[in-house]
Amino acid sequence: MTYPEMVKVKQRFPSEKIENIALHLTEELRNQLPTVQSGDRIAITVGSRGISNRVSIVKTVVDYLKGHGAEPFIIGAMGSHGGGTPEGQMDVLESLGFTEEAIGCPVRTSSTVVEIGTTESGFILYCDRLASDSDGIIVMNRVKLHTAFRGPNESGLLKMITVGLGKAKGANQLHRQGPPNMSKTIQEVGRGMIDTGKILAGIAIVENSYDETAHLEVIRPESILERERELLLHSRDYFPMIPVNELDVLVVKKMGKNFSGTGMDTNVLGRTKIFGVPEPETPSFKRIGVLDLDDSSHGNATGIGLADVTTERLFQKIDRQKTYLNCLTSTYVQRAMIPMVLDTDQELVKTAVESLAVEDPSSLRIAIIENTLDLETLYLSHNVIEEAGEQIDVVSAPEPIAFTEDGELNYFKESAGGDN
Repeated sequence: MTYPEMVKVKQRFPSEKIENIALHLTEELRNQLPTVQSGDRIAITVGSRGISNRVSIVKTVVDYLKGHGAEPFIIGAMGSHGGGTPEGQMDVLESLGFTEEAIGCPVRTSSTVVEIGTTESGFILYCDRLASDSDGIIVMNRVKLHTAFRGPNESGLLKMITVGLGKAKGANQLHRQGPPNMSKTIQEVGRGMIDTGKILAGIAIVENSYDETAHLEVIRPESILERERELLLHSRDYFPMIPVNELDVLVVKKMGKNFSGTGMDTNVLGRTKIFGVPEPETPSFKRIGVLDLDDSSHGNATGIGLADVTTERLFQKIDRQKTYLNCLTSTYVQRAMIPMVLDTDQELVKTAVESLAVEDPSSLRIAIIENTLDLETLYLSHNVIEEAGEQIDVVSAPEPIAFTEDGELNYFKESAGGDN
């Protein structure tokens, strides 16, 4: 079977970034963090995402608090991820570089939540027991588009408060509201939690398209709702996309929770797989194949159902318990459904192409990406290069799709997503 020749390209994105994370964040903490008392036990939330400079950011906060006599500690705040168990979430934290040796303070996890109030609409304010027992909570998260809903507040500090601190119960309560009501729900629950006085501050991170820290800000609790909305709009300027909106075949080398909460970002794929919710009109990719599950995902293959075809290699890595728990918690069970499983990458590409039933496979529009987070470098079939326009630089001449002798796609070096 003859496929179109592929061209290696690099996209050009806005490249603003913070050069000295520790210096910048220390100044933010000095100006915005309320005074802490000597001996105060301060909980700092850490989620399951592969945020760039994550260890440097958290260690700077820890060092600042210790310098003022406080006793900081890290808490795993990731809803039902890591299998929803303290042990599983500790494994996730360690894989992301969050150890007591690296951070300089205790790292703790708990699956127990306490109820610390209710909202006007009757939503329960669930809070991680360890965080609830502390003298104050610093909430940290990346602000970006969500993979299931739209609204003035999406993925960010309010979601960390609602789902991260709320654990599985908080996540269940949120997802039962359905995508149309989720932004409104995290606003109400977030506001309720802030009103308890337990939240000392939020640390909001915006990354550029190169997976670098473009914006880092400490926000006083009373300003979190409004400021997060502004930062969400700002984050759209950096959001990376594939430079063409229509493809016949998209091949994703790796998926995983460290790249996106859905394993592969639904905004990049143009698919949500939520029953009753229409799919986006663009981008439109007829077939999507995913080759592997990143080890940092610890078997959680949430989002595998977004693909049409996958490999035996990925299938064997799936931890069904973790995957099913995550998808049941979100209620989006379609995202756990297994696509066609092929022995090799080469068989996957062949099957995806054959399923389109075209007379001339060499005319197909194809893209190969490393994952949905790192989109600076990718491979495009030669017939879409002109359409991709001036935002790309062509790096190589057109060449046939490269497979190894074992049938693996011979593109991209190993990557675990996100930097320490």
